Amino acid sequence: MSQEKTASVTVFASDGSWIESTAVTQCHQVAALDGMIHVAGMPDLHPGKGAPIGAAMASRLLYPHLVGSDIGCGIAVFPVELKRAVPERLAGRFPDLDRALDPALDSDHPAWDLAGTDVPAGHLESLGTVGRGNHFVELAKVHSVLDPGHAARLGLSGGDLVLIVHSGSRGLGERILRSHTEVHGAGPAADPAAYLARHDEAVRWGSLNRRLLAARVAHALGARVAEPIVDECHNLVEVRDGGYLHRKGAARGDGRDVLVAGTRGTPSYLVAAHAGPLANHSVAHGAGRKMSRADALVRGRAKHTVEELRRTPLGSLVVCGDRQLLFEEAPTAYKRIEQVIGDLVGHGLATPVLSTVPVVTYKTADQRERKAADQRDRKAVDQRDRKTGDQRERRDHRRGRGRS
Repeated sequence: MSQEKTASVTVFASDGSWIESTAVTQCHQVAALDGMIHVAGMPDLHPGKGAPIGAAMASRLLYPHLVGSDIGCGIAVFPVELKRAVPERLAGRFPDLDRALDPALDSDHPAWDLAGTDVPAGHLESLGTVGRGNHFVELAKVHSVLDPGHAARLGLSGGDLVLIVHSGSRGLGERILRSHTEVHGAGPAADPAAYLARHDEAVRWGSLNRRLLAARVAHALGARVAEPIVDECHNLVEVRDGGYLHRKGAARGDGRDVLVAGTRGTPSYLVAAHAGPLANHSVAHGAGRKMSRADALVRGRAKHTVEELRRTPLGSLVVCGDRQLLFEEAPTAYKRIEQVIGDLVGHGLATPVLSTVPVVTYKTADQRERKAADQRDRKAVDQRDRKTGDQRERRDHRRGRGRS
């Protein structure tokens, strides 16, 4: 009886790229799982919880933990029409976006028109919200057009504005993963079809969430937003070639356009992806972390001030009321996006189409502003209730006098 060979591992990064040995070790640990065929590490590869981030992993068995809890996480790009893009003026409108949404679909907010009555899994909780971590909504400007013909087909040229939305399935994906791991741990899915059905709902939910976020932001900014020209998920599994192709922090690279996100103080790149079988038909999804969150927090506090991180060297503004998150997500905590793109090009996985630079990036609201807004809302409700009570008391008094 022959022993099954360990799957092959290929990391698509040049010698000059920052790739932690821990991340490579995780790739080989995944390759040793039963049924694994091939693991492809992208140039943004970095360590994750139980599996590397920035990897595409092909197997004959379906492993939910290789997708992770944020099933359906991805990045969408929406062309935007806005008369003036002054960062200081626009940033003041963003905090309101972190206010809680009424989950009922009969809400009068126009963004809900996109949802209709078809909300995947019927999951209304957190729908239309950004989330934390590296998620964001960014108003960006097309900076460099690198492939004019392709950019023209997308309807974009230099100076155009776009909304870049990076978000996932919030609590829905986490609930799906937990229902598996509580029974099977890190083992394969006992019923792949059942998992895939729930997984596919989370993927659709994530896409809907990005559309709702774009609509909310456009409404807050007084802008018009078009249909997305890119909406690519980078946390998912697909049935391919009779097996399962898991992607965790890796975008589908089989002839699609993909936005490879930089940091909040650097450009992002829209690329035409054309990765082949050796790369598991996948490309990078972003710059990739260079430091853990703990290291970024310690080093960031020693090197930067909050004010420096809220206004980037590009002149853009970052709206983030969580100071710890500001340091954890500092540009210095990530790899150089130019190196990541260079590696994709050097390995023949993608061709750059254009770059964007941020104008305003939204992560979380300023807690002080949100608290003040909540207090204003409570005051308005109290005043309304007192007014209604006074009117009722006067009406009852008049009725009493009429009966005497």
